[in-house]
Amino acid sequence: MTWIWFALKNVRRNGRRALLTLLIAAVGAAGLLVFGGYGQYTYAALEEGSARDTGHLVLAHRDHFDGDEDLPMQHGLPDPAGLAAAALRDPRVRAALPRLELSGLLSNGEKSAVFVGTGVDAGGEFKVRGPFLTFLEGTALSAAPAAGDLPEILVGKELARTLRAHAGTVLTLLATTTEGSLNAQDVRVRGIYTTGVTELDRRAVMIHLATAQKLLLTDKASVLALYLQAPADLPAVRADLAARHPELAQRTWLDLATYYQAVRALYDRIFGLLGVVIVVLVLFAVSNTIGMAVVERTREIGTLRALGASPGLVTRNMVLEGLLVGLGGAVAGALLALAAAFLIDAFQVQMPPPPGRSVGYPLHLDLTAGLFLRDGLAVTLAAAVAAWGASRRAAARDIVEALTHV
Repeated sequence: MTWIWFALKNVRRNGRRALLTLLIAAVGAAGLLVFGGYGQYTYAALEEGSARDTGHLVLAHRDHFDGDEDLPMQHGLPDPAGLAAAALRDPRVRAALPRLELSGLLSNGEKSAVFVGTGVDAGGEFKVRGPFLTFLEGTALSAAPAAGDLPEILVGKELARTLRAHAGTVLTLLATTTEGSLNAQDVRVRGIYTTGVTELDRRAVMIHLATAQKLLLTDKASVLALYLQAPADLPAVRADLAARHPELAQRTWLDLATYYQAVRALYDRIFGLLGVVIVVLVLFAVSNTIGMAVVERTREIGTLRALGASPGLVTRNMVLEGLLVGLGGAVAGALLALAAAFLIDAFQVQMPPPPGRSVGYPLHLDLTAGLFLRDGLAVTLAAAVAAWGASRRAAARDIVEALTHV
């Protein structure tokens, strides 16, 4: 404790220089926390969006993911309702939603456009998607197709603009059936939505599963999407389903989240490089401060050595000074990061749309205890290493030479 107090008094001997170094360390720590908090928030948002879109676990015919179909639904999933009911008997499964993937033409009578659609169980589909599906006009599909009326359809924003469609507009779906013939179905637009991805909005269509099956002349579904009560249960649920249904193929949300994986790989490299640059800046700033202190205190170091202090003891005291500066910078940086996070939330700062997206999103910093500990430790250790490098040569200097230093 005595040596810590001694190191603190030495740091305060040149208050202006120590304050400047502490501010550099604080800005470095705050930068690490801000970038880290933004990265964690982005990862969490992308993870949730990907899981809501595909489901935590997707079951399908063994050739669905890797095989090519000669006819629609050749690799479809038989008895999707029975499989969903069996899956829901597991208390870890929150929802089991069959989906049918189809494509074809959507026409307004004067103009046609290619669509890529999904037949969904509307009773549960829009509950699990939550805020990751934005309606610009109209509402979501009703829980079940209305008897005696035209089937309902949801159309992506850009596709609706191409066909000049609005809520209530009657369009015609054309698709190839499982028998290889063309089939058509008049539908009424229930709503217009956006996924936030421009390319998807140009082709996206959602219809009731029963309507899609009628259009393709099938009772199959393409996949069964399972949503779990707790994502941590995914490995156990996957293993249990593999044992009960070895004939089915499985994919997790992560296997299907190509956009998430690409963004995470990019951000890991960017934030990793920024982190290295910030830590190096802190290291050089503390090295400069300790180096100047060593030069000014050369005779003091010689006196300590003459009184019996070992080079290791002198170096240890200098390292303690660096640790105190680094620790102070880490604490001040944490306060700056918390202030930045508060102001960002208070002013509701919006980020512009990322590449390939059509809508922006609110900025938020996900500052966790682990992030504070990791980045604070990085700044503190960088300061200690810098102090050790700057002081070890002076501590080993000849005593007589140190005492006669001017």
